[in-house]
Amino acid sequence: MSFLFNAGDYPTCPGCYLMKNTDGHILYVGKSKNLRSRLRSYFTRNHADRKIKQLVGEISSIEVVLVNNEAESLLLENNLIKIHKPPYNRALKRDNSGYAYLQLTNEPFPRLDVYYRNRRRKQTGFATEEVNRLGPFKSAGFRDALLEFVTEHYGLRTCKTMPKQVCLLYHIGKCSGICERKISERDYLEHTRRASELLANRGLGLIETLYAQMEAYADRLEFEKAQRMLLSIRNLEQASDKQIVDREAVIDQDVLYFGETHVLVAKVQEGMLCDLQMLELEQADGESSYDRFLIARYAGEKPGELIVNAIDNRKKVSSSLNRRGKKALIITQPKRGLKYDLLQLCKKNYDYRINRILS
Repeated sequence: MSFLFNAGDYPTCPGCYLMKNTDGHILYVGKSKNLRSRLRSYFTRNHADRKIKQLVGEISSIEVVLVNNEAESLLLENNLIKIHKPPYNRALKRDNSGYAYLQLTNEPFPRLDVYYRNRRRKQTGFATEEVNRLGPFKSAGFRDALLEFVTEHYGLRTCKTMPKQVCLLYHIGKCSGICERKISERDYLEHTRRASELLANRGLGLIETLYAQMEAYADRLEFEKAQRMLLSIRNLEQASDKQIVDREAVIDQDVLYFGETHVLVAKVQEGMLCDLQMLELEQADGESSYDRFLIARYAGEKPGELIVNAIDNRKKVSSSLNRRGKKALIITQPKRGLKYDLLQLCKKNYDYRINRILS
């Protein structure tokens, strides 16, 4: 039986869509600033592309994930494709494609390099290490330009295998020459420490540094360089769009938005939103359905933190889930900040899905 598309079932806001077959397997992941308009195009046009026709013929259901802005839809689409590797997604399947970070390498004399997160990691509950990264970047060109600027600004090496003698980059002032000890080991590591602080602060202070460099170019009458630097500043300011679907976190989190009859559970793996589930709550007289759900669901394997909008007896839930000798499970009920924003994103998806259930 072919899928019956009803445009009114889908919102006009930004988000991602997951097209599934009769077995529930994901065929295709896409994104749009207007989900209704984008999905309508699959079912109202006479597609010349054979693969699109074949995809439409296999669709049994469409799940959507609502987000706050276009930046979030771009990043979430990238993550979901990496995780699920749908057969009809030709691009972004490889782990080293899509949106990358900048990260210092773990070497005696570190260098700044492009890093792609592993989005198919087996769930372990906790990350193995905490590292400082900057990103992710929607523009590969801007990311590479920023890598070049930070590397040159701090005099970091760029060579994958360090030579015994300095190369041209040292002679033109783009490397400090650590290979031939033109800079002391102590000073080089201090430069990498300052670069690490820049990454740890997610680039805070970088714009000020760029402005200072632009003014220095202008003072030396190097107006073309100053103009390029101004363009970099504008790009960085645009790249800093607020987004909460792909962040850096050392622990895995489940975000739970409880309603009267259902709960929406969002899995956030090391800062990456990777799954949403809408589940029905069991109603029981004299017992909190919120607490009962938490104790039953997380009695076994659990993430590092639960972020919830409602909990009745935190002490009871904590004592039931935390075992002696194990790392304590964090339960957070935020009123502001990033975790609160995650809850609000869950509420947005909960409201949409509960309306579909009740309609």
